[in-house]
Amino acid sequence: MLRFASALGLALFLSLAAFTAAEAMTVREFLSIADRLPQNATAALRPDGRRLINEVSTSVHAVRNAQFADQRAGRRPAYCIPSRGTGITPEGLLARFRALPQARRDMTVQQAIREWMIERWPCGA
Repeated sequence: MLRFASALGLALFLSLAAFTAAEAMTVREFLSIADRLPQNATAALRPDGRRLINEVSTSVHAVRNAQFADQRAGRRPAYCIPSRGTGITPEGLLARFRALPQARRDMTVQQAIREWMIERWPCGA
């Protein structure tokens, strides 16, 4: 019985992990959705606009949490985002994503933001 419960728990965990990974939006998908939205404030009122905002927000929070986790563990983070924020604007984000070569647009939005923060806010030695 204990083995069955352990196996069931492991299967549930793995399926949840696969579902979460499958839900990660790529830069290519992000740009495809963004290109269909009006380039004004009404975009935020549309379901796809909210989806993009949530994706960026979730990704930025994950990147910042990774920085804090490294700091708590005594490791030097790969980036040091200041407390005042990332400085990401919608225009800057779209420009950054559009500047990525086609071959690199299959990375997740989170990974793209992480790479940008490494370049933009490197930690001192």
